[in-house]
Amino acid sequence: MKKLLSTLLLGLSAVLFSHGALAADKGTADEATALTKKAIAYLKANGKEKAFAEFNKPNGQFIDRDLYVFVFDFNGKTLAHGTNPKLLDKNLSDLKDADGKLFVKEFVEVAKTKGKGWVDYKWPHPATKAIEAKSTYVEKVDDMLVGCGIYK
Repeated sequence: MKKLLSTLLLGLSAVLFSHGALAADKGTADEATALTKKAIAYLKANGKEKAFAEFNKPNGQFIDRDLYVFVFDFNGKTLAHGTNPKLLDKNLSDLKDADGKLFVKEFVEVAKTKGKGWVDYKWPHPATKAIEAKSTYVEKVDDMLVGCGIYK
């Protein structure tokens, strides 16, 4: 009985530890906002060409765990994307989430009308491929938006 209890406690500890480790691998809303603001400051200090090149680096300073920076113009065209270079120069304004929500259009709308804010949608997690709730912070910069999202 003592061995069984010990085994159960060890197993429970492993499950709790692995869940905590997975949660620690996810960025927070505050971290996503901070990374977006860091990207905006970098963009303003260095110009579009240098900033976009830095945002697009796979292991650059604008990627942290599941957090990455992206930039869209107000037509929905991808100007920079930290994890998927295939999206560069593509218009994603008609891109829908798992529920049919036109979330890129909503990014643009929030940036244009409010200047900054959060957009909720559902998107595949890059590591698990499972559809998860995601929330993205976007902020207007001139005629474009800079954003970073979190998985909830």
